[in-house]
Amino acid sequence: MTQIERFLLDDQPPPISHYCHVVKAGNRIWLSGTVGMRPDGSAPDDVVDQFRIAMSNLDGALAAAGGRPAHIVKVTVFLTDINDRVLINPIRQEYFGEHRPASTLIEVSALVTPQLKVEIEAEAVID
Repeated sequence: MTQIERFLLDDQPPPISHYCHVVKAGNRIWLSGTVGMRPDGSAPDDVVDQFRIAMSNLDGALAAAGGRPAHIVKVTVFLTDINDRVLINPIRQEYFGEHRPASTLIEVSALVTPQLKVEIEAEAVID
């Protein structure tokens, strides 16, 4: 039977609902949706600043489970304004470099709290 590990990370915003930041089973990693919120619950107004924080949170959760950016095989990005894609895309390109995971981008009417503008979730496979 595959061992399942669940990680709740102290340097991440606490879960708002009943979930953990990351789950690892065998060589697969699932990263819960991360947002541009600091551990203290504050969030900047700017979508770019929020996305930088969200990517840092995602990277921290990935590392906690033993993964690296090149292990990510799928990302889903949720934006409250689809036009913000051009603003956040350079950050994605910088983070992934030559690695190109499968990706889905979805515009949503709102995220978990009103000040949030972007959320990203991912799946990874460790070699």
